[in-house]
Amino acid sequence: MKAVLSIAGSDSSGGAGIQADIKTIEAHRLFAETAITALTAQNTTGVFGVENVPPAFVEQQIDVVFDDIRPDAVKVGMVSSGDIAATIARALSRNGARNIVVDPVMVATSGSALAEGGAVATLVDKLFPLAAVVTPNIPEACALAGFPVESEADMERAAVAIASLTPGAVLVKGGHGSSATASDYLLLPDGSGVWLRAARVDNPNTHGTGCTLSSAIACGLAKGLSIEDAVRAAKAYLTRALEAQLDLGRGSGPLDHGVEPGC
Repeated sequence: MKAVLSIAGSDSSGGAGIQADIKTIEAHRLFAETAITALTAQNTTGVFGVENVPPAFVEQQIDVVFDDIRPDAVKVGMVSSGDIAATIARALSRNGARNIVVDPVMVATSGSALAEGGAVATLVDKLFPLAAVVTPNIPEACALAGFPVESEADMERAAVAIASLTPGAVLVKGGHGSSATASDYLLLPDGSGVWLRAARVDNPNTHGTGCTLSSAIACGLAKGLSIEDAVRAAKAYLTRALEAQLDLGRGSGPLDHGVEPGC
């Protein structure tokens, strides 16, 4: 059985972060491993508290995983401080990690900030160079590219700008856009780009969509799929999880991770 390591924060309500990653990896019939970067007190209405894990302990979690059940892919999600970002990069480099998917989480679906000042800069400087795929949504793409992203042409330009920060592929996700579709733009390492078209699912419950998609991409890479095929399969899985119309909580609720995997 292939293994996937999620390096991310814990969501006490179970819809995002480590919990969403574990559910996604298990749905893909792979073995889930974790290194927790932060504990959060959150639910579907917001984030009420964040406690960072000491960087040295984050590093120890990663090292012992690689020393025993070596992961075939790694997903990096919530990195709440610059010190933790630098520590993760050092540990992944030292252990020769491959198939790394970086989801540059900055703000929760509820609108609450999840990263301290300086964390994003260190994430870009230290972790983007290790990534096989980087998966910003539109607000994150705006922050990383340095200009508004409002149209499909803007998404393509943002992907090119972000590609200068990583040797990997860049997936600019359109789910936060205002169009009737939820189309994503994938810029591959060879410079070719492809649009992944899909109808927007009419579902207000989107807590953990970014975590779920990035974990599913890591699953595809762990199974040996190409980057494009892994992204396509992950998008299909996320679409089914939204179409299941799970409705929990008083805010933007979680997805149904138990649907059939995309690969």
